[in-house]
Amino acid sequence: MRLAEVAALGLWLGSLRRAQGETFTSMLTVRQALATERRLLRHLGAYLEAETRRLRDLQRFYSKVQDLHQGAGGSAANPLLAYTLIKRLQSDWLNVVHSLEASENTQALKNGYMQVEKDLPEFEDLEGAARALMRLQDVYALSVTGLAKGVFQRASGTHLPDIYSPGQLFPLSADDCFLVGKVAYDMADYYHSIAWLEEAVRLFRVSYGEWNTEDEGSLEDALDHLAFSYFKARNVSHALSLSREFLHYDPSNKRIARNVLKYERLLVENPERAEAEVGLQRPNVTHLQTRDRYEELCQTLGSQPTQYQIPALYCSYETNDSPYLLLQPAKRELIRLQPYIALYHDFVSDLEAEKIKGLAAPWLQRSVVASEEKQQKAEYRISKSAWLKDTVDPVIVSLDQRITALTGLNIRPPYAEYLQVVNYGIGGHYEPHFDHATSRKSPLYRMKSGNRLATVMIYLSSVEAGGSTAFIYANLSVPVVKNAALFWWNLHRNGAGNGDTLHAGCPVLAGDKWVANKWIHEHGQEFRRRCGPEPDD
Repeated sequence: MRLAEVAALGLWLGSLRRAQGETFTSMLTVRQALATERRLLRHLGAYLEAETRRLRDLQRFYSKVQDLHQGAGGSAANPLLAYTLIKRLQSDWLNVVHSLEASENTQALKNGYMQVEKDLPEFEDLEGAARALMRLQDVYALSVTGLAKGVFQRASGTHLPDIYSPGQLFPLSADDCFLVGKVAYDMADYYHSIAWLEEAVRLFRVSYGEWNTEDEGSLEDALDHLAFSYFKARNVSHALSLSREFLHYDPSNKRIARNVLKYERLLVENPERAEAEVGLQRPNVTHLQTRDRYEELCQTLGSQPTQYQIPALYCSYETNDSPYLLLQPAKRELIRLQPYIALYHDFVSDLEAEKIKGLAAPWLQRSVVASEEKQQKAEYRISKSAWLKDTVDPVIVSLDQRITALTGLNIRPPYAEYLQVVNYGIGGHYEPHFDHATSRKSPLYRMKSGNRLATVMIYLSSVEAGGSTAFIYANLSVPVVKNAALFWWNLHRNGAGNGDTLHAGCPVLAGDKWVANKWIHEHGQEFRRRCGPEPDD
């Protein structure tokens, strides 16, 4: 297929895309996208087989005619040769040139694409996946050069051990890096665009002159975006150098030529710009005032003490005076006393975890956050969630009984919310937040059962790296422990919110993180968690 045909086909396929939405927010939908691509691969395989047969037949025709010309030696004295020559020129070549086989093969590929069109991610998913890579780069201090090679190396100067070593490397192409950089560029985030576009330029230079059907960008595109990123970062000298390199490949580009004149004039007017080293700063995140501590805790376990350091923190078997737990006591690991945080190991079985995930999977929707009186999607929470009533399956009833026995609290509606099951997406996270409401206008109060008194968070899966639960002011993080339940009190005994419970779900670096949350409200607990003897308790 000619270059123009391939380009036209690519444009046609691109124009067919419709919104499916939010594939990137859940690893379950990412796995479903793998199945979609396998279907596309089958269609492409059939197309390649058909095209191979067509080209093989064209090669046969070419070789036949070529052999005749070599054998005839420029003579057409043989009437049979003369007849076949005239037939070829009048008929055969017409059939070859105007054959519909190529277009039929292409149409078959297009039809196959249209069959899976409704299951394809939309551009929002590409943007979300690109932002996820930037998030992982930041939170885990990863080298962009390493990521481009498929390696999760720490950036130079961090003095941190590597956090993850994949069994198989998945390096990024120049075009892969270009699109990440372009997403940052389009957000005017030049801190990230420069790092990723630098990698794109480096890789495009290595392969310059080659052409990949699937690529959207080129060396010229990457140089263009990178030069302007440096200009916006006030590094005019480097912007000029990159723009001149662009003109080396495309001397007729008038816009870049004007940029070169502009940069040269700026450097003449302000010579100090040529020598200035401009330090790039990460974008200012106004809603996250605890970013440094949060990222430190995601990278390490913080100051989480061990049993031998503080005797009051220990592991024990607990029945909580409940007959339900007599034969199988809960395995409690005390993590912290103030605020009270405990981890209960083997709280659910593998079968129960899989059952709960299976029940939730068909109902997963983009997770939302409370914003004053409304609930809305937010970039600082990337996951999908579903709510399961106890009537859905006996496993939910059994789990509720276990939570009641463990906590001693009343979790019947409306004194507790339904079980929320969450599946995190690519780089899925939930930045620092409180589980309890900090405003009386919060949607949580619509249940008319008070604020969220306590949280039970059950890890339904393990992950390969990342995904810890970080308690910011308590200065500790708890790694994902499959089948364990993390418990903490959100409110003091006097009903006031406990500020030390500010916590976050660290980005999942590798793996598929599932959790189940049970939020228990203060109403209905009056005789189960009594007020303390002091007003400030």
